[in-house]
Order: sequence, then structure tokens, then C-alpha cells
Amino acid sequence: MRPKEPRRSPRKDVVQAYTEGFRRMDHDLFLSCLTVDVVWVLHGDTTLSGKEAFDKEIGNAAFTGKPTLTIDRLVEEGGTVVALGSGAAARRDGGLLNFVFSDVFTFIDHKISRLETYQVNLG
Repeated sequence: MRPKEPRRSPRKDVVQAYTEGFRRMDHDLFLSCLTVDVVWVLHGDTTLSGKEAFDKEIGNAAFTGKPTLTIDRLVEEGGTVVALGSGAAARRDGGLLNFVFSDVFTFIDHKISRLETYQVNLG
């Protein structure tokens, strides 16, 4: 008999739902995971405030299609969940962007109020 897997926390479930929405480019799904005044800090690039700005960045015109996103590990402490993973996105110019990331999600109740993205683009 296999050992029973521990129940994932509600906040980890929100991060998984957000990531699935991003993978499918399901804007309604990932936006439902965010507070109205969400802040997204893309370290080394920009800081965005509010769902509308967040939504525009997810639909970045430099890319086409749906990204590949893999979460390798989720770590939770208090009101914060960290997702470590990797991904790829097709560039509109025909290239492919491969990257690794660490996303730090801060919550108010069970909604993401702040996202800090640390991303390293691979050659």
C-alpha cells in the first residue's frame, strides 16, 4: 500500500490554479487568483500594479502561443508560497525563450496580493 500524500495547502492550490491559468492562457482563471490591487515585481525589469497591468503583461505581444511551465517545488511559510521551476515560451520572431524561475507569492486570505518573479533566461 502506498503512503498517503499529504494534503496540499489552500495557498499552494491557488498557486497551482494561477500557474494552470497561465499555461492555458486562461485569463479568467489566473486573474481570479489575484487581489484587485495585486503588485507584480519582475526583478531586473519592471513593477506592475493592478489586475489590468498584470493581464497585459501575461498577454505580452513579444510572445505567441501558450508557455510551457513546470513547477519543481512549492515551499510555504506563513502567508507566502515560493514556486521554483522552469519554462519556455515561443517568441513572435521565431525564437524560443527558455528560463528558470523563482516566484514568491504573498497572500491576503487566499488571493495573491504580491508576486515577485526572479527569472534567469537560458541561452
